[in-house]
Order: sequence, then C-alpha cells, then structure tokens
Amino acid sequence: MNTLCFELCIENVAAARAAEAGGAHRVELCGTLDDGGLTPCPDLMRAAVNAVSIPVSVLIRPRHGGFVFSPEELDRMRSQIGAAKRAGAASVVLGLLLPDSRVDVARTRELVELARPMRVTFHRAFDQTPDLLAALEDVIATGANCLLTSGGKPDVLAGADTIGRIRQQAAERIEIMAGGGLRLGNLAEVARRSGVSSLHSSLAWNGADPATLEDDLRTAIRLFHEVWSDPVAFTA
Repeated sequence: MNTLCFELCIENVAAARAAEAGGAHRVELCGTLDDGGLTPCPDLMRAAVNAVSIPVSVLIRPRHGGFVFSPEELDRMRSQIGAAKRAGAASVVLGLLLPDSRVDVARTRELVELARPMRVTFHRAFDQTPDLLAALEDVIATGANCLLTSGGKPDVLAGADTIGRIRQQAAERIEIMAGGGLRLGNLAEVARRSGVSSLHSSLAWNGADPATLEDDLRTAIRLFHEVWSDPVAFTA
C-alpha cells in the first residue's frame, strides 16, 4: 500500500494551521499565490514552521515569468534556500529550465545539493518542457526527491493519463505528485486515472473562513482514501 500524501498550497499562517487541523500531510508555503507564487519572506517562513508540526515546503522563485534565470537571480535563489533552511523548512520547491525549455540539470543539481538535508520538489516548470518523459529523466538526474506535474496540461484532470505514464516510468525513483487545478469535484477521477499517491492543491482557498478550508480538506482526504481503498480503482 502506497503512503498517501495530500499537500496543501498556502500563503499565510492561518492557512497553515487550518491545513494541519484538516489533516494535510504537508504544506507548500508561497508568497503572492494569486499570481502564481513567489518565495515568501523569511519572517513568514519562520512563522509557518513554528505554527505547525507537519512539514513545511517553501517555494523558491525569485520573480514571476518564465523559469530561465540569470546568474543574479540564481544568487537570489541560493539566498532564499539558505533562508528556508534557517527557518527550519523540511523542503524547498523549485524549477529551472534552459532557453530551449529543457530541464537545466546542472544548475538545478547545484541547488538540490545546496538545499540538503532538506528535500527538494521540482515544480510545474516541468510541464513546459517539450518531452515530458525525457524531462522526467533529467529531473531524476538532478537528485530531486519529488516532481509536481499536471501532465503537461493546463490542469490535472486533462493531464491525468499522462501523469500515470510519468508515474509508471518513474517507478520508485522519485515521488510523483499531481497538482494544478485539483478540486474536490475532480479529485477522485484524477487519483484513479493517474494512480499517484501524492496530491497537491490549494482547494481554491482565497482567505475564506479557515473552518471552510478544514472541512474541504477533510473531504478531499476522505475521497483520496476511498479511491485507494477500492480494489478495482486502478484496474482499467
């Protein structure tokens, strides 16, 4: 039986506490989540880590836009990784591409090594690569522990079958986490079609009542467990 993991994407301490209360297994902390997310400030990193007992991942992204970074931006990412480590984060989330949209293996590997002993997730920059299965091998070569993907599609429902192929090729070499447009209404189908045991979502929470987030999260995790407890769920 695979270990199930539901990661909630958050941007403040209240959401971190609600995530833990609702049963999330870990959180990804981002700044300006409505705009796609940037690295949160060090004070927010520390506050989130101190507020919960579940693992906190920190997004490392120095600016909006693409994922081809200049030497100066890479220096900022190094500094942000150091801040996440000092704050006590369990992992960081990052992604670097080459100008031709392939994975920047060399510079990503450097950041992965810098981040240790924290875990590293390669984020949905992966979905912009021209050959997802080749890019999977590149991400594995960086030493990253986890890959977040929507299967190269705008959302996980459209990419669920491709995520399943990525998961099969990855085998046990890296954790495959499905994320991007995951909602309560599509969660069960995405889990069945992709076969992943790790899911990532914000559940479209935009600062509403934390109790609502807790309830939605409990529902999401219950649905996830129901899929994995169904002996015929993955036979198709």
